[in-house]
Amino acid sequence: MSEDARREELLYRMALTMIGGIGPALAKNLLAYCGSARKVFNTPRGKLEKVPGIGKERAERIAQSDALQRAEQELKFIEKHRIDVLFIGDTSYPQRLLECADAPILLYYKGCANLNANKVVAIVGTRRATEYGKELTRRIAEELSAHGVMIISGLAYGIDTVAHQAAVEAGAITVGVLGHGLNTIYPRQNRNLAKRMLEKGGLLTEYASSDVMRPENFAERNRIVAGMSDCVIVVESGQDGGALITANIANAYHRKVFALPGRVHDKFSRGCHALIRTNRAVLIESAEDVMRAMQWSGKETGTAAAPPPRQLALQLGEEETRVHRALQQHGETHIDTLAEATGLNPSVLASVLLEMELNGWVVSLPGKRFKLAT
Repeated sequence: MSEDARREELLYRMALTMIGGIGPALAKNLLAYCGSARKVFNTPRGKLEKVPGIGKERAERIAQSDALQRAEQELKFIEKHRIDVLFIGDTSYPQRLLECADAPILLYYKGCANLNANKVVAIVGTRRATEYGKELTRRIAEELSAHGVMIISGLAYGIDTVAHQAAVEAGAITVGVLGHGLNTIYPRQNRNLAKRMLEKGGLLTEYASSDVMRPENFAERNRIVAGMSDCVIVVESGQDGGALITANIANAYHRKVFALPGRVHDKFSRGCHALIRTNRAVLIESAEDVMRAMQWSGKETGTAAAPPPRQLALQLGEEETRVHRALQQHGETHIDTLAEATGLNPSVLASVLLEMELNGWVVSLPGKRFKLAT
């Protein structure tokens, strides 16, 4: 692909995320149906209306959107500041996120860390951390860093900040997942820390520099923190703390969740105690407990191994099994033929095919044709 073609495709990919009312799930449907981000903008409105979940109103919104103009401005920004754009399906995209249905289709990344490291742990907790919580966080982060674990968190006040600082001081890799664009750092007090993190780690976000910083962004970014990790450690949290949101998302993603106990009547430990009491988290006292529970040993570096074959998932998923069987029988097949062979609704089929493609089981070919990956 030429540089001009690559730049144009990048422009359309960013623009797709800038259309109002089109979240990750609908964007994936559009990609599966149209074939590429560029084709989404060049598909006739009448055909877009038939894409699962789009309908007349959203098709109209796509047609009249100023997303391409906004993307042009964003492209200038990322080129000026040497920001990488990670698109779903790219090898540099965090592969663990592919297991999460609501994963963003596009991420902005500045840094040098491999986001597909062998061992990734999220450390989260309250913004109003106690000295007890800060000391535990420092110790856990330092010990995990010594084992070659990449530490991720949200660069917020409190536990997040301490986790990042401890990793940086240990000379380890740490990545901050932001609730805003890379044009700023929030909170301001963490600007110097963020610069230090870029030396070995990085900063990651799904938000463009033009996106307004909203309170709900910080709750939404928690799903990225949870999804990118092998496990999540909650150090301190109140009963309604944001760290509990991350823990609950991690449980939904089938990630292991660990929590450190605190003093019985300490309000900043109530969230951790609730997680432990309701079996939503495993009680730990040290990084060694985490290493043992995760069955990790020794200091390792490099890239995570490719995700294991998902044969079991295919056997258990009815729709995936039907698609797999049809492709085995017919070989390279048009999507309309697949719909007839499987009896699946086109909207369901499009989603299933995209999921199978992202997991490496299916290859998408020109002309809406598909075949099993070899």
